Amino acid sequence: MNVLLLGGSPSAPSTTWRLQQLVGARLAALGHRTNALQVRDLPAQALLRADTSDPAIAEAVALVHEADAIVVGTPVYKASFSGVLKVFLDLLPQDGLAGKLVLPLATGGSQSHMLALDYALRPVLASLAPRHILPSIYATAAQLPWDPDKGVLPVSVIGARIDAGVEQLAHELEGALLRKAAGSLSALAPASATLHA
Repeated sequence: MNVLLLGGSPSAPSTTWRLQQLVGARLAALGHRTNALQVRDLPAQALLRADTSDPAIAEAVALVHEADAIVVGTPVYKASFSGVLKVFLDLLPQDGLAGKLVLPLATGGSQSHMLALDYALRPVLASLAPRHILPSIYATAAQLPWDPDKGVLPVSVIGARIDAGVEQLAHELEGALLRKAAGSLSALAPASATLHA
């Protein structure tokens, strides 16, 4: 299945993006294809004008459309998700996440920003009609220390939440794959029955 890592951090390097890459690597190890989209790399003028005719914007929207699941990541600023992510989500049609699984991730300076995922980001994601929004993962920068050689090394409590989030998303993707295969078989069944009649 195809998973899109949708990065909503305006800065680089980004603790949020490091967390997303860790989740993406875990999903890839389980056999899922991953693509990456950093909103900050899109042309700013076309993004702000919601110019979906711009080739880079059109390609970004197509990546969302083609994904089976989206891992959305954002830093938390002023008790909400990043403005650059909001601008991109506003580009999507009303049903822009229809049929998709969504795993929201966020990072912030303190635990006091944790509820921003549920009160700010989740309602916006829900308005785009995803099939299911999984439980969010929130971590502070201190809980995601970075080692130049080993990469991000989550503290145990966050590591456990990441493991649970990846496991749930992988399970949901496997279920979606089985449903898709069953649908393909049932579509073929009438033709087979006609051949044997």
